[in-house]
Amino acid sequence: MSDFERNSALAAYKGVSVHGGVSGADPHRLVQMLMDAAVERLVAARGCIERGETVRKAKLLHSCVILIGELRGSLNLDQGGPLAQNLSDLYEYMVRQLLLANVNSDTGRVAEVLGLLNDIRGAWTAIGPEVRQARAAAPAGAAV
Repeated sequence: MSDFERNSALAAYKGVSVHGGVSGADPHRLVQMLMDAAVERLVAARGCIERGETVRKAKLLHSCVILIGELRGSLNLDQGGPLAQNLSDLYEYMVRQLLLANVNSDTGRVAEVLGLLNDIRGAWTAIGPEVRQARAAAPAGAAV
């Protein structure tokens, strides 16, 4: 098997694995997956900056901006009150920091966003059992 065939097979496997994970995930888990993907890319982008890999850095940071935009778009500002608005503002700040990090190859800004996202991710992970318990206790068809 050539390197190309091996890489193609690996990419196909990862694609099926990710798709399978998404199709079976509840809304809480989907948000967790977005955060996990953003964290993974931020760490990789920081490494690219350190190694001078500008093209890959730009692609990774662009991907992070899109993921954070998805997180921001998933917020329910009507029902979420001040917490949702504060998260929206924080996500917007993160996007601005990542755009500046990309332009200036600034690992400090990437590290700042990584820290902020890890804080949110930790809180999100902590409420997972409570969310799943509430979903299980809710009557069929009820929104939780």
